[in-house]
Amino acid sequence: MPGTIDWYYHRKGCNTCSRMDEFLALRGYAAAEIVNASKQPILPPEALRIAQGVDRILAAKGKKIVELNVKRDGVTSEDVAANLIGPSGKLRAPTVRRGRTLLVGFHPESFDEALP
Repeated sequence: MPGTIDWYYHRKGCNTCSRMDEFLALRGYAAAEIVNASKQPILPPEALRIAQGVDRILAAKGKKIVELNVKRDGVTSEDVAANLIGPSGKLRAPTVRRGRTLLVGFHPESFDEALP
């Protein structure tokens, strides 16, 4: 069922972000707020604040997916650095927040389950 994405952090010209754009469009999702990562980069302290504001994080790392249950286990700056921050030292793009779930990177199978 289509819906609204609360927050979408992406970078123009990013192949993974383009795949996320297509994934969301094919499923009828629209973003309430879009943040251009090139113009408004998010550094680790802000990424930690964002992560602490959700219950669940799904972070794609290559072909594998890392799931963090923030509500149950909390989230540390080490968790954020390992899963949300890219080699540039900024929040990885694409990142999507819908409700109390944060999706980082792109893993269509897991994201289909997370975006009912």
